[in-house]
Amino acid sequence: MTSIKTYKLTDKTEKQIIFDITKMEDIYDKTRGEIDTPHRHDFYIILLVSKAKGTHIIDFNKFLLEDCQAFFLSPGQVHQIKEEQKSYGWVITFSRQFLAKNNIDHRFIEDINLFQDYGYTPPLSLNEIQLKKLNTYSSQIFEAYHTYSKFKIEAVGALLKLLLIYSNTICNVDKKNPQQLHSGSIILKEYKNLVEEHFSNWHKVQQYAEVLYVTPDHLNRTVKSLIGKTAKEYLQSRIIVAAKRLLSFSDKTTKEIGYDLGFSEPANFSNFFKKCTGFPPSQFRQPH
Repeated sequence: MTSIKTYKLTDKTEKQIIFDITKMEDIYDKTRGEIDTPHRHDFYIILLVSKAKGTHIIDFNKFLLEDCQAFFLSPGQVHQIKEEQKSYGWVITFSRQFLAKNNIDHRFIEDINLFQDYGYTPPLSLNEIQLKKLNTYSSQIFEAYHTYSKFKIEAVGALLKLLLIYSNTICNVDKKNPQQLHSGSIILKEYKNLVEEHFSNWHKVQQYAEVLYVTPDHLNRTVKSLIGKTAKEYLQSRIIVAAKRLLSFSDKTTKEIGYDLGFSEPANFSNFFKKCTGFPPSQFRQPH
C-alpha cells in the first residue's frame, strides 16, 4: 500500500509556484482523459466547471461532476476526478505564498468560508448569469497571468480576490446580527485551529470549550449556525477523515491507526468508526 500522492507546483525562477490557471479541456487533452489516482495538493484549487459529466470524489465523498459548478479545495484534501467525457472550464491554483505576496490575509480565506479543510465539501451550484460572471473573471485572470506586465501578479491577485468575493455572495448565508456573526466567527476560527492541533488526543467538545472559555452547548450552537454542523460533528468528521486516509493509504493495522488517533483500545476506535460511518474500519479498508 502506498502513501497518498501529493502534487507540488514548482516555479522555474522561485522554486515554488504561487499561482497557475489552466483550462479543463487542455488538461483532458494532455492526459488523454486518463483517470488519475486519488491524490492531494499543497495549494488551493478552484474548479470552475462550465460543462462536464462524471464524478468528483473529495475526502471519500462522491459528487456529480456536471455543468455549472464551482469546487473549492483546500491544501491537503484528497480528491479524484473521473470524467466520462471532455470537461470544459477553468482550474485555478494558488498557494499561501501567493496570498501573502498580494497582502491577502489568510483570514480572508477563512472568512469567505468557501474552502473547507476536509470532509463534506459539495460544489457550489451556479445559474447561467453567475457562471458567465465567474468565467469572465477567469478569462481576465488568464489574460493577465500570460502578459509580461511588471505588475501581473498584483493584477491576478486583485482579480482572484474579486472572483472569491463574488463566489461568496452566491452562497446562501443567513442574515444574522453582524456583531453576533463576528463573535461567532472568532470562536469558529479558534475552534478549528484547536481541532487541527488536538483532534488525535482530544475527543470531547468539552475539552475545546474549556480552552475557549465557553460552554459545550454554546460552542455547538455557534459552530452549527456558521457551518451547518455542530462542534461535535465537526470534530468527529476530522477524526473520521484522518482514519479513512490512514486506512486507504498506509500499511498500519487498524489497532495502530486507533492508537495514532488517540483511542486507548482498538474496540473503542472500531465502535467510533462504525457509529459515524455505518460500517467497521475493516470493511472500509477492503475496497480501498
